[in-house]
Amino acid sequence: MDVLVCAGCGAELSVPVERVALPPEAHASWGHGPLPPLMEPGTYAVDPAPAPAPWRTWEDLGESAAAAAGVYAPVYPVPCGTRNRMVLAPGDMRGTRLVPERCESHCLGITAGAEPNLVCLGCGLGVGSREDDCGLWQTVWYEPGAVVRRPLTVPAPAPPPPDRTPPLPTDDWDLRLAAAAGAALAGLLAASGGEALALPDGPVTELFGRELARLLPAGPPARRVGLAGPGLPGDGADLVLVPADRRTGAPWPPADDVVAVALPYGVWAHLALPETSPMPPSGRPPAGVLRDDYPLPDHAYGGFGPDHRTLRRTLARMPEVRRPWLRALYDRL
Repeated sequence: MDVLVCAGCGAELSVPVERVALPPEAHASWGHGPLPPLMEPGTYAVDPAPAPAPWRTWEDLGESAAAAAGVYAPVYPVPCGTRNRMVLAPGDMRGTRLVPERCESHCLGITAGAEPNLVCLGCGLGVGSREDDCGLWQTVWYEPGAVVRRPLTVPAPAPPPPDRTPPLPTDDWDLRLAAAAGAALAGLLAASGGEALALPDGPVTELFGRELARLLPAGPPARRVGLAGPGLPGDGADLVLVPADRRTGAPWPPADDVVAVALPYGVWAHLALPETSPMPPSGRPPAGVLRDDYPLPDHAYGGFGPDHRTLRRTLARMPEVRRPWLRALYDRL
């Protein structure tokens, strides 16, 4: 556990928070309505990618400088801001003051401006920005030069036990699932070698089948996709979807030389684990028996499907996109 503190005066700017992996949906936006906080309470993440501003055009920056910024295919514009910003939920922020004249947008909320719109109450240093406008996750972004981490001796809470509780029928789940699927689809495409993939029947095909059939050429599948993770060996698949480590984001290590594509644990569990009821009865039902009296649609609102903007953003930041066949696919997107 850490506390985020002001680099200028040492004032505490957060409650005790646990560092976790940056969610795949961190840079995605949707629609014209308010979204919930990006981060779970009591957690924060570090974004290694450059901040959105300042921007440069792809042509002005050039391929070499864009690659140094972590972008390997044309995006418009190319972000060239600060790396390693820290993001947490607004409710976990402490010791700051919002400066309204430094905010932008003001549609249904606020976005960051040219200067930090949050200042430290102790010394007045600009420490970061709060964003909560329409279509954006509610976030607080702290700047690494202004905010530092102070380790605590308090141990982090234990992660939740493995479970596959069905998602509730909310837009929030649908958006997070779509972004995670978009990022994972980029990994599957890069590992496919440009040839068709064989998918297992069930939710994996439901989630990825249509897009893979659209983006990869038709023909006999060259590689087989499977699921692997705790209790799932992968069954000889060439590519496996695995859970990402909650704290580091690293993929669960598969056996042998199998290529692993990571998914957030909750999304992986939705694909791989048996369903459990979110409203258990008193006592315990017999093994293998599921309750059918809780409201759950066949699909979350809007249906399952990878988010194309997250797919394209992820591909642009993978060095593999410089392969001619994958670059041609990227350009078609």
